Amino acid sequence: MKKHLKKYLWTFVVVAIVAVAVLVALAVHGLMNPGADEETVSDARPKAGAGTGTGTGVDRECVGTRPVDSLPHAYDDSSPLEPLERVVARIDKLAHAHRYAAAYTGLSLDEDSKSVDVWRVSSAAFDDDVCGSVVKGVTVRLHDADLDRKTLDALAERVGDDMSRWDGTFQMREVGVDERGFVRVGVDDPDKAEPIIKKAYGAKNAPYIKVGHVNQASALTG
Repeated sequence: MKKHLKKYLWTFVVVAIVAVAVLVALAVHGLMNPGADEETVSDARPKAGAGTGTGTGVDRECVGTRPVDSLPHAYDDSSPLEPLERVVARIDKLAHAHRYAAAYTGLSLDEDSKSVDVWRVSSAAFDDDVCGSVVKGVTVRLHDADLDRKTLDALAERVGDDMSRWDGTFQMREVGVDERGFVRVGVDDPDKAEPIIKKAYGAKNAPYIKVGHVNQASALTG
C-alpha cells in the first residue's frame, strides 16, 4: 500500500502536504488516503515504478547494500519498517540540502515492497547520493521530472490563492503538489474548469497542472 507524501496545507480546501520528515512517521504508521466513491484527482495513481506525470518510467534503480545500522534511526527503532524509514529520512535530508534544491521533486513509498520512488530533475550527483544511502532490504527507484519541488510549491501556492476566483463558474476544491512533478487541482466540473485554469496560469505552467473531479472540499493526507 503506497503512501504519497505532500507538502502544502491551505485552510479549508487545500491538500495537506507537509515536510517529508513529518509525513514519513505518519505514512509508515498507517495513515491512509481516505477513500472516495467518485473519481478524484488522486485516483489515477500508478503502481510504484510505472512512468507517470512528467517523468517516463524508471531512470535508475538502486537495491540497498549497506548495513541498516549505517544510517541513523529515523523514527521508531522497533518498527518493522524501520530500514525503510531510515532511507526516507536520509533522502529527505538530501532533498533539503542547498546543493540539491534544483533537483528534488518528490517521493512516495511502498511499505509492502520496502521501496521508495523518487522523482527528480536529472542530477547524477543527487542520484549517486541517494543510491549510496539505500540500506539492505530497501529498493529506490529514480524517475525523471521536469520541475523541482520549490518551483512546484510556488505554482501550487499561486493556484491556491485563487480558490474562490471562479466561484459561479466552477468550484476549485483542492490544490496540492503531486510528488511526480505536477500540481493537482480538484474541482466540481473538470471539463469546464480545465481550460480556464490552464489559460489563467499560462502556457509555461499548463503542462504541470492536472485538473480532476473531487466530490467536496477536503484536506487529503497520505
